[in-house]
Amino acid sequence: MVRGLPSTASLVHFCQKLNRLKPLEESTMETSLRRCLSTLDLTLLGVGGMVGSGLYVLTGTVAKQMAGPAVLLSFAVAAVASLLSALCYAEFGARLPRTGSAYLFTYVSMGELWAFLIGWNVLLEYLIGGAAVARAWSGYLDAMFNHRIHNFTEAYVGTWQVPLLAHYPDFLAAGIIILASVFISCGARVSSWLNHTFSVVSLVIILFIIILGFILARPHNWSAEEGGFAPFGFSGIMAGTATCFYAFVGFDVIAASSEEARNPKQAVPVAITISLGLAAGAYILVSTVLTLMVPWHSLDPDSALADAFYRRGYSWAGFIVAAGSICAMNTVLLSSLFSLPRIVYAMAVDGLFFQVFARVHPRTQVPMAGILVFGGLMTCLALLLDLEALVQFLSIGTLLAYTFVATSIIVLRFQRAPPSSSSGPASTDPSVKEYHSFSDHIQLVGTEQALAPEPGQLRPALRPYLGFLGRYSPGAAVAWALGILVASAITLACVLVFGDSGLHLPYGGYILLLLLSSVMFLFSLLILGAHQQRRQQDTFQIPMVPLTPALSILLNICLMLKLSYLTWLRFSIWLLIGLAVYFGYGIWHSKENQRELPELTTTRYVVFPSTNLEETVQTVQPPSQLPSQEPSPTE
Repeated sequence: MVRGLPSTASLVHFCQKLNRLKPLEESTMETSLRRCLSTLDLTLLGVGGMVGSGLYVLTGTVAKQMAGPAVLLSFAVAAVASLLSALCYAEFGARLPRTGSAYLFTYVSMGELWAFLIGWNVLLEYLIGGAAVARAWSGYLDAMFNHRIHNFTEAYVGTWQVPLLAHYPDFLAAGIIILASVFISCGARVSSWLNHTFSVVSLVIILFIIILGFILARPHNWSAEEGGFAPFGFSGIMAGTATCFYAFVGFDVIAASSEEARNPKQAVPVAITISLGLAAGAYILVSTVLTLMVPWHSLDPDSALADAFYRRGYSWAGFIVAAGSICAMNTVLLSSLFSLPRIVYAMAVDGLFFQVFARVHPRTQVPMAGILVFGGLMTCLALLLDLEALVQFLSIGTLLAYTFVATSIIVLRFQRAPPSSSSGPASTDPSVKEYHSFSDHIQLVGTEQALAPEPGQLRPALRPYLGFLGRYSPGAAVAWALGILVASAITLACVLVFGDSGLHLPYGGYILLLLLSSVMFLFSLLILGAHQQRRQQDTFQIPMVPLTPALSILLNICLMLKLSYLTWLRFSIWLLIGLAVYFGYGIWHSKENQRELPELTTTRYVVFPSTNLEETVQTVQPPSQLPSQEPSPTE
C-alpha cells in the first residue's frame, strides 16, 4: 500500500462514522427542560406558527396573480399535501418526545451526517423566517403611520446602495426581535402565555373577518362576467397550491416542543391535527370571503383584506384587520424564536454543535445561550439585510426536512425493535457495537422463519408468491426498495415538473421515461408493503405506510424542483459551510463518537500456555483502562 493513502478499513470506518445512528430512547421522559406545555399550549403554538402574515398577504397575491376565486381550492389542496408531512411529524413527535424535530428524526433513522445537515438547514429556516416576519411587521406598522418611521430613518441615518443590504437599517424590526427574545428567555410558560394572548386575539379577528365578509359577499364576483371561478384553469390552481403550501410550514414547532409537553404521546398528534385543521379552515374561509367581497382582479396584493373592507365602505374594519395582522405576525415571530434555540440545544447535547448551547438556565430551564446568540443573529439580519433575495431559503430548507422526515418514517417502520429500551447502563462487553449504520438498522432478523415475523421480514401470507425475495439477506430487499423509491421519485418529479420541453426529450422518450419512473415508484411501494411493519399500540402511527410518506416525498421533491437555480446555488453554499462545521467539530465531539472510543481501545486475545482454564482466555485492556491499585480521589 502506498504510504500516505488511507487503507480500505479506515475508509469503511470513516463512512460508518457518518452513518452512526442515535439510539432510540423511547421510554425515557427525563429532560433538563421543563415539561409544562399542555395540548392547548401546543395547539396554539402550531396555530401561531401557521396563521401569520400569509393570511393577510398571500391570499390576495395568489387570488389576483395565480388562481382567482379558486384560491380556496389551492389552499385546500395545499392543506391536504401538508397533512402528509404533518402526520409524519406527529408519529415521530409522539414516539420520540425529545426536542430537535426533523434533526432528531433523521438522526435516529438515517445517520449522523444527514441529521446535522437537516439541523443546519432548520437553523437557517428559523433565522431568516423570524427576520423576514420582523421586517414585515415593521413595514405594516410603518404603513399605518403613513411611513413616518421610514422617512425619519432615511432623513437622520441615511440610505445604502449595497447588494443584499436593505436600503436603510430597520431599527423597529430589530427592536421587536430583542423584545420577543426577552420574553422567550423567561421560560416556556411565559412565552406560551404570550403566544396564547396573540393567538386568541388573532383567531377572534379572523372570525370577525369571516362573519362580516359573508355579510358583504356578492356572488356576482364569481360569475363569468368577472372572469369566472377559475380564470387561470387547472394550471393556475396548481401554481397557487405550490405557493399556498408554504402557509402551513409552521406545524413543526409542535414537534420541536415535544420535550416540554406534559403528555407528548397524546398531545403532539392531537395538537398537530387540530392546529393544521384550524389553519386550513382560516385560510379557506378568508380567501372565500375576500373574493366574494370584491372582484379578484381588482385586489391589492399587498393589503388585500384591509383594502377590500375600505372599498366596501367599512374603513373602520381596516384598523381591526391591521391589528389582527400584527398579532398574527407576533405569533409567527414567537414560534421561530421559541424553536430556534431548542434545535441548537438538541444538536449541542448530541455533541454535534458547540457545548455552550447545551447549557440550560437553572431557574427558567431554557437554553439561554442559544436565545442570546441566535436571537442576536436574527436581530442583525432584520436590521441590515434585504431579505427578499433570501426568503426562498425558507422553502428549500423546509421541503428538504419534510423529505427526510418522510423517508425516516419508512425506515422506522421496518426497523427491528431495540433489545432493551431501558435507561440502564450500557453493556460492558466490548464486542457489542455502540453505533449502528443505516444498513445495521434495516438488517432486522436472522434467517429463521419465525411464526410471528419481526419488522422487515416478508409477510407469511406472501412467501409462496414472492419467494424470489427470500434469496436476499434479511433487510436487503427493504433497503433496496427504499433506495429505488427515492430514486424513482426524483426521476418522476423531474418528468412532471420540467416536461418534455424542459428535459429536451422527444415526445416518445418523455412518455417512456414517465411510464418507467411511475412503474418503478409503484414497484418499490409494493415491495415495501410486502414486508412486515413495526406496530405499536401505545403511540400514534400514521395510516397507509409506505404510501403516505412516499406521496409526501414525491410532492416535496416536485416543489423543490420548482425553485430557481439561484436558490439552489445559495443553498449549496450554505451546505458547504455546514459541512465545514461538521467535519471540523461535530464528527469529533459527537456523543456517539465518545461511545465508540472504549470499544476501539479494548482488545481480546488468547494467552498460551496455561494450566488454569480461567487464565487461558483473557480480556486484556490497555494500561489506561486497568483498575488502579490505589483508590481514586473520587472514591
